[in-house]
Amino acid sequence: MASLSLPALPLRTLASTSSASSYSAAPLFHCSVPARLSFYSSQRRTTCLKLRCSRQFTVTCGTAITEINETQFNDTVLKANRPVLVEFVANWCGPCRLISPAMESLAQEYEDRLTVVKIDHDANPRLIEEYKVYGLPTLILFKNGQEVPESRREGAITKVKLKEYVDALLESISVS
Repeated sequence: MASLSLPALPLRTLASTSSASSYSAAPLFHCSVPARLSFYSSQRRTTCLKLRCSRQFTVTCGTAITEINETQFNDTVLKANRPVLVEFVANWCGPCRLISPAMESLAQEYEDRLTVVKIDHDANPRLIEEYKVYGLPTLILFKNGQEVPESRREGAITKVKLKEYVDALLESISVS
């Protein structure tokens, strides 16, 4: 019995300072794209050796969520004049990828009342340690440079539950 090997496809990763890029995904992986991306276009490039066909796959990052790093955290989150929802994510985190479209939608819907940012877990160890982020994705709401009490949430969440979570938090801090 002969074994098949598929050619490797290039994979570009998100630089910590960019907020919009395109990506190529390897053919047999469920998703090797970082969690901080929204899936607006979907073309997958794979080659089927048996059928000799190919398809293109491209993933584009939405613009409503800004990715920040440790050096930007103070100015973007702690000195912000409005509430900031921080999402801690990692590119290897399945639940992070799962909620990415819901987070992008939420950021667009609440853009007039709330800033939404993402922080890469692996690239920002100081923030992970300082805010004791143990599970991913982790959501934390900040207002006036402080973590809003009981705003921390870990794990995947549906779009409906995410909206309920944010509505309750905004109501609790009197932002409408």
